[in-house]
Amino acid sequence: MRSLISISLMVAGGLLCVGCAATRPVHYYTIQPAAPPVNPAPADGLILLMGDISTPPALQDGRIRYRADANETGAYEYHRWTERPGTMVRNSLERALRASGRYQHVLNAASTAPGDYLVRGKLNEFGEVDGGAIQTRISLQVELVDRKTGRTVWDRLVERDEPVASKDVPNVVQSLDRNLQHVVNDTAAEIDRFLATKR
Repeated sequence: MRSLISISLMVAGGLLCVGCAATRPVHYYTIQPAAPPVNPAPADGLILLMGDISTPPALQDGRIRYRADANETGAYEYHRWTERPGTMVRNSLERALRASGRYQHVLNAASTAPGDYLVRGKLNEFGEVDGGAIQTRISLQVELVDRKTGRTVWDRLVERDEPVASKDVPNVVQSLDRNLQHVVNDTAAEIDRFLATKR
């Protein structure tokens, strides 16, 4: 009889713990848009189409990722992005290219409008890296495709680390935000420089 009571108490305690865990709040985060240039250049006739920024499966579930060492990765279960990282990067790059003022239009590739070049890419890494110091890492491959020929005419791999003030998720998010601002602005500037030679 005592063992039956003990088992019942353990089961009840376990159910209470499960109930407590289920009420833990999930925190959602987003990235701020890239700041527009102070003196945008005059627009020309080029039309850019912004395609997808693909991601590996680990970046598709919305959880904020971390890398503990070269072979161990994980995710914060209760800290998530409001949008998938690939979508956030895509939107930020599209805004930066549009804000430069250099193009007649920067449009979503899903639109029916014709365009001169397609911008697309792959986000390989977007998360926290724990090592000697805590930092965030972004690895972004971007390419330009000439819409007339279908050929890739420009591509770059941008990899950048940014320090994190302290090991808590809001600081990790702020570091990723700063990191992405640099990556996006540098990438947009490189695209601008390349296309300036094609005008």
